[in-house]
Amino acid sequence: MQPADVLATERISPVGKAASKKRVLEDVADLLATALGEPSSEQVFERLLERERLGSTGLSGGVALPHARMRGVEAARGAFLRLEQAVDFDAMDGQPVDLVFGLLVPEEATDEHLELLASLARVFSEPAFRSRLREAEADAAQILSIIAGKDETDANSGQGPGSVRLPA
Repeated sequence: MQPADVLATERISPVGKAASKKRVLEDVADLLATALGEPSSEQVFERLLERERLGSTGLSGGVALPHARMRGVEAARGAFLRLEQAVDFDAMDGQPVDLVFGLLVPEEATDEHLELLASLARVFSEPAFRSRLREAEADAAQILSIIAGKDETDANSGQGPGSVRLPA
């Protein structure tokens, strides 16, 4: 599976205006729901909020990975939001968040969910990768290319340093 299977340009917001953690989760839910039809964005928001109540999905370096398993979701779906102004997300390092990758996976996909989250956390922990995302034009296609690792491809592996290797 390639990142394009999880993330598509219509689920990328390169100029997010959210000013609070709740609003960020609502925006991510809206983006994720566009891929699904059912469940609704309200249902997705409730699942993301439920997960967030268990502990913040704010990592470090200005990154959050809100995620949830959900009945009715047939395949992993991602959404990316780059905020104009960073917001408090109760991140591990106490810093505000401006890069948000939301993820929904099928309710029964626990191993896939964990592997995908680990892969995302690993790539988003790279300072150079975060910088490329922050410096990119306000263009969903360019951001998708960065996340997919196509902006700086390693000739040996076909994957760039910022690529997300997703489980098959």
